[in-house]
Amino acid sequence: MRQGDLMSKPKSRRLQKKLYLGEFTEYGFMLSCELGLESDQDFSKLLDQFIALIESRDLVMAGGGDKTQFEAFIWSAHRYGSATAEDIQVISEWFKVLPSVAQLQVSELVDANYGVSF
Repeated sequence: MRQGDLMSKPKSRRLQKKLYLGEFTEYGFMLSCELGLESDQDFSKLLDQFIALIESRDLVMAGGGDKTQFEAFIWSAHRYGSATAEDIQVISEWFKVLPSVAQLQVSELVDANYGVSF
């Protein structure tokens, strides 16, 4: 079923919840950057610090990288929850102060179930 098909007909609240539509839409954002780290151990440390940051904000991520680049999709750890504009700002600022980060790109909030294509 295409996304357009999902949106074209009215849905009951129960079906909207099941399909993560309407008030049950979950939002997240993409983040990517180039890294100038010396070793895989440095990347592992950076990743551990990043995971601690997102977990402190009740967020989760899917993604990864290596000592030269990193890419992730970040969204809420709670069912029917969403990342926020504040989450984007805090995480962006965290990356911007790291000397090893270049070309940081952060998306707007997108539908985590229907608005992301990898």
